[in-house]
Amino acid sequence: YFLGDMSFYIKSLFFAIPTFVLLISLEAWIAKIKGVKINRSADMISSLSSGVTNTVRDGIKFSFVIISYSWLVENIAIYKLTPIWLAVVIAFVVEDFAGYWMHRLNHRVNIFWNRHIIHHSSEDFNLSCALRQSISNTVKFSAIFMIPAALLGIPPAIFAVLGPLHLFMQFWYHTQLIGKLGLLEYIIVTPSHHRVHHAINPEYIDKNYSQILIIWDKFFGTFQPELESVKPVYGTLKPMKTWNPVIINFKHLWHLLKDAWHTKSIIDKIKIWFMPTGWRPEDVKEKFPIEIINDPDKQIKYETKNSPLLISWGWIQLTVTNILMFHFFIITPNYSTIFNSLYASVIILNIFSFTALLDHRRYAFIVESVKLTIIFSIFYFQNFNWYGLENFISYGVTLYFILSFILTIFFLNDLNENSKQNSLRFF
Repeated sequence: YFLGDMSFYIKSLFFAIPTFVLLISLEAWIAKIKGVKINRSADMISSLSSGVTNTVRDGIKFSFVIISYSWLVENIAIYKLTPIWLAVVIAFVVEDFAGYWMHRLNHRVNIFWNRHIIHHSSEDFNLSCALRQSISNTVKFSAIFMIPAALLGIPPAIFAVLGPLHLFMQFWYHTQLIGKLGLLEYIIVTPSHHRVHHAINPEYIDKNYSQILIIWDKFFGTFQPELESVKPVYGTLKPMKTWNPVIINFKHLWHLLKDAWHTKSIIDKIKIWFMPTGWRPEDVKEKFPIEIINDPDKQIKYETKNSPLLISWGWIQLTVTNILMFHFFIITPNYSTIFNSLYASVIILNIFSFTALLDHRRYAFIVESVKLTIIFSIFYFQNFNWYGLENFISYGVTLYFILSFILTIFFLNDLNENSKQNSLRFF
């Protein structure tokens, strides 16, 4: 199921992504009319870039399955459920049940939090942050929660279609513009429920894990309604302080690795990975303190002073990157794993580079240099052609990447000249 035929998922993106962009634009327009500030350009670029990294990762099928749903059906099915409509209904309930428990595990276990932290990293809450999806969840095991469906012999093909649809159905409730929805508040996950889930207020933390049906939270005791007296504050208790989605994906893992290395206790070196999220060995906690938000009302959102020109370049880079992503999906069946991986790496490096620029990081130049080296290598081995494009388009792609390299140098120099307080940093 998880590493099977991705064709439906890929094809659905050609419809889903334009729809998401339209709805995000509509939300931004309505927010502007209402005078509500829910969007910041750098944050939105970061969110949308994260969506690209996730879909590209899925496109090259870079993940490993511990146990697949297909294997379960083949080995433990005791009955073949009919009719098909009933199989679909039960499949949906099982998918939602599995989603609840995977979501809860991702929040409550240290190592699993790294798989999910990107989704909560935005200190804003809007439709674009729904696209902050992980590239670090490479090990798949959620099929263990789908055993009831496997016992009933529900075909994997149903989940292959249902899975993406179930994911896309979680997009709409990432907004501050929709209030409570009356009777629906008792049945499905609403924007009000999910605002609570994304909040770091003590009253709201680790609540409302459900994905479509809110019944799971109510049944398993993790439900919390949104309170009029407590305005949600968004983000993570350990602020990410970067617009770079690739770094965000692995920042928590890096903290765990450092803590496991520094602690003197052998037991704690093992224990840290499986303890509740945020747990640290006492000796490490004292010697290597980490900034934690204890009072959400005093949160200072991460911000960098980017010029309108740099922000515009970030939007242009994001737009071109999306075009490259769609082209990548189209040509993937025609090229080897090596060339597909190289294309994917170019897209990821491009995102790493322009979000590093938004962070004012000097290593954007190093990333651009590596990216350009890979690009010239691809051109050389493809007889100076970019993955089957017409020659004049291939040359245009080349010029774009060269321009990206040049403008990165330009913006870094500009940031360096205008920085009076060392806002341009290497790390």
